[in-house]
Amino acid sequence: MNPDTPLSPRPLHHLSDVRHRVLTTRQLREHGVPGATVAERCRPGGPWQQLLPGVFLLRPGPPTSEERLHAGLLYTLPRTQTAPARPRPGDADTAAEAAPYGEAMITGLAALALHGFTSAPPLISLDHIDVLVPRTRRLRSTGFVRVVRAHTLPRPLRLTGVPVAPPARAVADAAGRLAEPTTVHRLLTEAVRGGHCEAGAVVRELTRARLLNRPAVVDAVDTLLAESRAIAESRLYDVVRGHGLPEPLWNVDLRLPGGPRLGGVDAYWPEYGVALEIDSRTPRQDDDALWAEQAGKRERLERLGILIVHVTPKKLREAPEQQAAVARTALMASADREPAAYVVVLPK
Repeated sequence: MNPDTPLSPRPLHHLSDVRHRVLTTRQLREHGVPGATVAERCRPGGPWQQLLPGVFLLRPGPPTSEERLHAGLLYTLPRTQTAPARPRPGDADTAAEAAPYGEAMITGLAALALHGFTSAPPLISLDHIDVLVPRTRRLRSTGFVRVVRAHTLPRPLRLTGVPVAPPARAVADAAGRLAEPTTVHRLLTEAVRGGHCEAGAVVRELTRARLLNRPAVVDAVDTLLAESRAIAESRLYDVVRGHGLPEPLWNVDLRLPGGPRLGGVDAYWPEYGVALEIDSRTPRQDDDALWAEQAGKRERLERLGILIVHVTPKKLREAPEQQAAVARTALMASADREPAAYVVVLPK
């Protein structure tokens, strides 16, 4: 008996979906297919083909985009890793949530195409598929698979049955491979304008990838931050007006009468002594000087009896009702506080 042949081989007739059209050498062994048979079927003109080292497509013809995605992920599996168990009847949801590809995930332009970015090329046109793996993995890029390593992996999203890096991480990984400034600018802009993620998340990933020293990226980021700020302010207007909150004074500077500037805020309710500020810090700004400035402003305002409420662009996008409730609670609580000191309000 061939030592590669399992005692109870699994039949191949059930292999119908894409995950079972693309199999590794080990998975084929577990189905009772020895290496010699695989080699025979993968000869020129044969019914199978080898897509990547140790990864096979069980049909002739060009692989589909979906088959290439699965093949790229299977290529990253350790050669000693067992294949995922076949789902039992009624376990489809559980099987879908399983992680048959280990820690690997699709990133870069392929991930952005899966996220629905119109500025990303379609999957079928990509020469390479970027696959993100832990830095400790000893893998080489080969064929249409380009290996991207990282010390820390993000939590993937599952799209079309495969694990995919979050938009901000995929944008950074794509930007690191692109030389055309216009393309980089389009991807970064769509990430925020299309509602895929916040500018701060993109800048954090670009900082991690050490890309902020590239002129094409720097120019795009400056535009991105300005757009992100405008989008966050628009969402704040919607929160206030859409949830019946009193109309505040928008984008004002607060000063003591005849005294120094106290700081700028995005919204201020003078009759309630409540100010609101959008916290849109980015890693480029996240330094000791900025923290000290913000802490000083908060301390000055609270000493005058003015409560300052912080919201983030992400929360304004994902939980507007919650942010409206936070602002409403602060306004209602003003009745239990001493009246705030009089301050001069000026446009920013």
